[in-house]
Amino acid sequence: MKPKRSFIALAAATVLAGCSVVPELLTQEAVHERVLDDQFRIYSDQEQVFAPIGFDEAVARALKYNLDYRLKVMESAVNLSLAEVSRYDMLPSVLTSAGYTLRNNDAGSTSYDVVTGQNLWGGNPTSSQQRRRRIAGAEFSWTALDFGVSYYRARQQADQFLISEERRKRVTQTIVADVRSAYWRAVGAQRLTPQTEALMARARTALERSREAERMGLLPPREALNYQRQLLDAIGLLAARRQELEYAKRELAALMNITPGTDFTLREDDESALMGVPFNVAELEELALHNRPELREEDYRRRITAAEARKQMLSVLPNLSFNIGAQYDSNRYLYNNNWIDSTLRASFNLMRLAALPSIDKSRKAQEQLDDARRMALSMAILTQVRVAVELYRMSLHELDVARESSAVDQRLLNFSKAALATRAESDLELIRAEVRALNSDHQRHLSYAHAQAAFGRIYNSIGLEVLPDDFEHLSVAELASLVSSHLQQVESDTFPTLLVPEAQALPSIRLDIAVPSGDGMPETGMSLHTAVRRVLEHNQFKLNDGPGVGTTLQLALELAPTTGGGIRQIRAVWTLRQPDGAVVGTQEYRSVLPAHVSARALTAFAEAATVAHLATFQGWLHRNLNP
Repeated sequence: MKPKRSFIALAAATVLAGCSVVPELLTQEAVHERVLDDQFRIYSDQEQVFAPIGFDEAVARALKYNLDYRLKVMESAVNLSLAEVSRYDMLPSVLTSAGYTLRNNDAGSTSYDVVTGQNLWGGNPTSSQQRRRRIAGAEFSWTALDFGVSYYRARQQADQFLISEERRKRVTQTIVADVRSAYWRAVGAQRLTPQTEALMARARTALERSREAERMGLLPPREALNYQRQLLDAIGLLAARRQELEYAKRELAALMNITPGTDFTLREDDESALMGVPFNVAELEELALHNRPELREEDYRRRITAAEARKQMLSVLPNLSFNIGAQYDSNRYLYNNNWIDSTLRASFNLMRLAALPSIDKSRKAQEQLDDARRMALSMAILTQVRVAVELYRMSLHELDVARESSAVDQRLLNFSKAALATRAESDLELIRAEVRALNSDHQRHLSYAHAQAAFGRIYNSIGLEVLPDDFEHLSVAELASLVSSHLQQVESDTFPTLLVPEAQALPSIRLDIAVPSGDGMPETGMSLHTAVRRVLEHNQFKLNDGPGVGTTLQLALELAPTTGGGIRQIRAVWTLRQPDGAVVGTQEYRSVLPAHVSARALTAFAEAATVAHLATFQGWLHRNLNP
């Protein structure tokens, strides 16, 4: 009995020891070590910055060292490993075993006659098993149901890997778009920061001089206060612009994963020419539906759903299992110590048939959910494409206005410098003009950065490839060169049929406007022609009324009689004719005007009719240039 008591005591001690586990807080030393290790690993194995960084290098550093991208790469690697592991689940199982058994007494037994109930062999127990013996075996087993489930599970895991790859591609596209936006804002900040610092110091000095002039009575109090208010507003706006642009450098450093506090400069390249606004948005939308990683992810998710449904159906089918094994037992009382046993079994769970309707219903519901999610995502992507195009259109308009404003303010500054006299207020007026001009310069750089970001948004909304796979082994210089060539190649392959670049020489056109006279039509003179011409030229159309220009854009206005409601319908018909008189295209625009038509209302209608068909005119000219 002592061995039995010792075993019970040992088991009790083990259970009590297992129940003694208590929560253990992390120590400050452990947290500190983890922080130091993370800080070292975040910025380790990176090429140092020794020269000004250009846009291509900024993209290369962001793709190579950005932690979000590293995370997606690791997720893809994990899913690929899981996919490889899941393939082995389809193999049959081969189980080997070996062991040693020990009893503290004999495994004896007696027998009795089941008819008479009398004990056989005089009731003496017999044994055919040794107290100590060795056993070993090797068994091969295969189950059809397990094979089918493992097969579909492996396909699902392979699709999970493909999903992680699409997510990785999406991260690269987002990184490039973010770098494009932050880089050009940071370049503007770098260009203007020295000038801004010097001017703000002069402006503060000017404020003190203005206050001194007010105290000495050299300026009327109201005039001095108004001037101080305007100067403070200008300084505040200048500081806000500087802060907005300088924040971009910190944002860019984070995208490139540069160690905080590292001083680096950007290569101040000339502002590259921006492409025109897409005129064929429908083709852009089709490209987006083919290329966007999110939609490909939904396609793979639908395949995962289909595989899950098939796995459920397998559980309803009959199962076939096969086992064969070689066994060994050292028991000396056995007639054969080595033997082979095998089993072939077919089983069918009849109760599982009742689940067939539920399984089919669940499959259809999941498929409908996948379709609804994909269609909702497709609609969101189509909206993103159109919004991106419109934002780019508005950003180009904003850039034009900012450039014009900067030019005007620079001219005003030149006038102020020329008119500078010995009076104190003249010097103060010069400073205010310099602040206004610098603010306009800030706005121009910011507008250009917004235009670059808006173009990047179009690029991103289409889902174009940023880089080919497997570039992690490249150096920063090699990757920067690959970024430059690849982006140029993708843009040249994709956008020429969708965008009208500024550098492409579209033919000049002659503008011809026909306005019926009389019948309440006001005399518009040249105002109507000037308004339409201004809209076209602002959108990069080349107008030339000189000799030799044969392509003509005609606008014919038709005003209907007054109706009973006191309104008149008006129709604008646009026609583009080739030099030989052949019609390239025709479009019309309709609206209503009051019974008494003013020249201002007619001009506004003509401008609206022009803006409504700008994309159509671009398409006509582009098709006429490349028939």
